[in-house]
Amino acid sequence: MLIIDIEGSGVNYQKHSIVSLGALDLDNPGNRFYAECHVWDGAHIDPEGLAVNGFTEAEVTDPNKMTEAELVRNFIGWSQDVKDKTLAGQNVSYDRDMLKAATERAGMNFSFAYRTIDTHTLCWMHMVKAGLNPPIDEEHQRSALNLDAVLNYCGIPDEPEPHNALTGAMSHAEVISRLLNDKKLLPEFEQFDIPWQS
Repeated sequence: MLIIDIEGSGVNYQKHSIVSLGALDLDNPGNRFYAECHVWDGAHIDPEGLAVNGFTEAEVTDPNKMTEAELVRNFIGWSQDVKDKTLAGQNVSYDRDMLKAATERAGMNFSFAYRTIDTHTLCWMHMVKAGLNPPIDEEHQRSALNLDAVLNYCGIPDEPEPHNALTGAMSHAEVISRLLNDKKLLPEFEQFDIPWQS
């Protein structure tokens, strides 16, 4: 499984750009990828999006960084040796759609499946099977299982801010391992116990 996290200049894959991408191979978690790029010419830059990922406008427009097309080419090259290219992560449809749009802008074929595995769904199912009611965001009348809630349920503190694509991918991989296999995965999270095993 290919665990992925993308930080963007906003959330609309048609008008925003990738600014960083982090990934790891769940079957070989030491096999990791991280890269940053500048936004594509004409991409919109949402200040709220940058507030989440901590990049400045100067950083995401820095011509010394690789282009989005180069980042995607490098990522696809890195992923060639990953046996299971099923994309997984928190709200992974965002990452899939951003990656697909970026590959198309780069004139490349999107070689990843549309089928994905979302940590939100895994956590929701784990809670229900344990007889727990998943939290609801009363204001928006939807699930409140954002990444921090999923991390906390799995015994891990909130993701550090600002968000980093590699830290995000590592967090997603760790919760997937805990939710599916009841096992810790990465040394970065070893100190945090799995709550339902206590």
